[in-house]
Amino acid sequence: MGSASVGDGLTKVLVVDDSAVMREMVVACLRGLPEADFEHAASGLEAIERLSLSPYDLVVLDLNMPDIGGYEVLEFVRGQDQLRELPILVVTTRGDEASRERALEAGASRFMTKPFSPEQIQEEARSLLGGSEDPVASAGEAGTGGGSGP
Repeated sequence: MGSASVGDGLTKVLVVDDSAVMREMVVACLRGLPEADFEHAASGLEAIERLSLSPYDLVVLDLNMPDIGGYEVLEFVRGQDQLRELPILVVTTRGDEASRERALEAGASRFMTKPFSPEQIQEEARSLLGGSEDPVASAGEAGTGGGSGP
């Protein structure tokens, strides 16, 4: 309900990080997503290859990678007509405002810093899969509740 699923009904998530431990941590945190199928990419180059060959519903992307970095992946994705609307959640150790602004300008849908709680990343992923892709409305509010007023 509300997720952008690909043909077979599964929500396909690509987790991109050069750290295998971090990729596994992200997947463990997102296992609560309904009918999610996770694929991994250990580099920006591998992410671009996978994105070119198969459709995804969400990408969780690190910025710091040795070959092609996260910013370059963002620029590639946003330069492709068929990928332009793909939700991308950047999860990085770079907590400075300049990195956040650069990632959002390059096309990140949301920006989160490591460390994060399982609840924070689940909330962001669910929001993106539900169709809310406005980075201005949510960029500085990762982890805040979405409750309604009295």
